[in-house]
Amino acid sequence: MTDVKGATPETGPDEDYQRGLGSRQIQMIAIGGAIGTGLFLGAGRAIHQAGPSLILMYAVAGVAVFAIMRALGELLTYRPVSGSFADYAREFLGPFAGYVTGWTYWLMWVVTGMAEVTAAATYLQYWWPQVPQWTAAAGFLLVLFAANLISVKLFGEVEFWLSMIKVTAILGMILIGVGVLTLGLSAAGDTASVGHLWQDGGFFPNGVGRSLLTLQIVMFAYVAVELVGVTAGEAQNPRETLPKAINTLPWRIVLFYVGALTVILCVVSWTEFRPGVSPFVAAFEKIGIPFGAGIVNFVVLSAALSSCNSGMYSTGRMLRDLAVNGQGPKVFGRLTGRRTPAAGILVSVAVMGIGVWLNYVDPAGAFTYITAFATVAGVWTWGVILGSHIRYRAAVRAGRAAPAWFTAPGGAAASWAALGFLAAVVVLIGADGEARISLYGVPVWFAVLAVGYRVLKRRNPAAFARRAHVPPEPAGALPGSAQTAPDAAAL
Repeated sequence: MTDVKGATPETGPDEDYQRGLGSRQIQMIAIGGAIGTGLFLGAGRAIHQAGPSLILMYAVAGVAVFAIMRALGELLTYRPVSGSFADYAREFLGPFAGYVTGWTYWLMWVVTGMAEVTAAATYLQYWWPQVPQWTAAAGFLLVLFAANLISVKLFGEVEFWLSMIKVTAILGMILIGVGVLTLGLSAAGDTASVGHLWQDGGFFPNGVGRSLLTLQIVMFAYVAVELVGVTAGEAQNPRETLPKAINTLPWRIVLFYVGALTVILCVVSWTEFRPGVSPFVAAFEKIGIPFGAGIVNFVVLSAALSSCNSGMYSTGRMLRDLAVNGQGPKVFGRLTGRRTPAAGILVSVAVMGIGVWLNYVDPAGAFTYITAFATVAGVWTWGVILGSHIRYRAAVRAGRAAPAWFTAPGGAAASWAALGFLAAVVVLIGADGEARISLYGVPVWFAVLAVGYRVLKRRNPAAFARRAHVPPEPAGALPGSAQTAPDAAAL
């Protein structure tokens, strides 16, 4: 292993990474990050609760998510580093905010990884029920760990093809559904109708309040869209690929969420969906596609493995960012000869292994036990991105920070509005009896972080000092002059 070389608070450790993620892989990671088991499975419970109005919930949440990602995009073009939102939090919100964000994002992906590997093991039993669930979960963890350990390029390839499976499945479902609606394909064509969106109890069949409560399910489905920011330190051309990936987010939301759900709810009445059953499975069965259930099971298996794969990638990078900045154990700051943060990935996989143990102890309840924290941690991360963007804009106006060329529409006002939306989501989580449990662990987690903060700050006060901003170029300076040197390594 090699130590971090030449890393400073201004540049970060990104120059030691291998820039092995090309445009094709970055684009698919961005697309795949917006499609997960939250859509393939979680939408079943949400449809049962909200009916057709779930389409509107996904659209409204999608607007907020786009505002979050454009705010992140502006920060990434200001200074693209793999620490991403944790690094921006240190600079614009203070060292404690960066410390909390880094560790919380790590925990979010560890918990998500537990949930996804549990789900993947469950899906495998569709074909091989004799394989113990915990054995399958352990096997998946080992295979993905090996892929992440070898090189970032291999991680990118694995994620590319897993995401391709998800994208192809949703596009196929949309095209088949449109065929059923317009051409009357299969027996489902006799009952399929756009009128299902308002005729079976109305657009809000259970009331507006019940529909609003699904927002916490909807936001969980969007968790991971911010993953593209973590790839900044290993993208081959971050100035070109990252803004492009972020700008394609609106059509991904319209197509994969709003479009897919609209087609499904036109083909099958919302009254026929049940919690715990994938709406895609129900739609395939209604249409009568041969092997439809097996196809969808393969797709949701790929979605779960994709999410777990992304989790291993992001946890290793986040632990290294914390270590390099003196906010985590130094061993996580080391890279292997293949430029991968093996120590951080190994520890993250080991903690994910708790999910394997839960599969052994209680296979039926494992998924429920380990999904509670992910949404709240995701909302925290998004809130930090927005808060950092607001403070960054203030620093630019005051002439203390260099302006970015990829600016967020609406500026700080849009970020304030998105923050208000996230606050409303937290209130709704607290109002939902089933989802409220996800808030109970938050005070405990912050108490643990506060103790760690005091210990680490006492040992290394410099690691928790305020960050200097990258200063703007003086009038008349040429792009790429000495004034922008701190940013050069990251670009």
